[in-house]
Amino acid sequence: SKDLKGAMEILIEQKRQKLSTVEKLDEHMDFASQLIFAQNRGDLTAENVNQCVLEMMIAAPDTLSVTLFFMLILIAEHPTVEEEMMREIDTVMGKQKSLM
Repeated sequence: SKDLKGAMEILIEQKRQKLSTVEKLDEHMDFASQLIFAQNRGDLTAENVNQCVLEMMIAAPDTLSVTLFFMLILIAEHPTVEEEMMREIDTVMGKQKSLM
């Protein structure tokens, strides 16, 4: 837990340093950036920012895996949708780069 918390603090500090050197902030305004600016304004503490980022990192893989699982089941249950998706992939990526 301490190792993960320390690693998160390092990542947030790296993000903070990057934000201080960019010319156009609007290209780098993601959720972590918003949290850092909220801390700079005094709306959040450093601990709040660390906890939010940590929760995003931990929660994302679980929710993503469940979402992908159900998406794949739905695709398998609807072959016409799968065919349309494959046509779209072929159109965008080209047949040689198709997944199937």
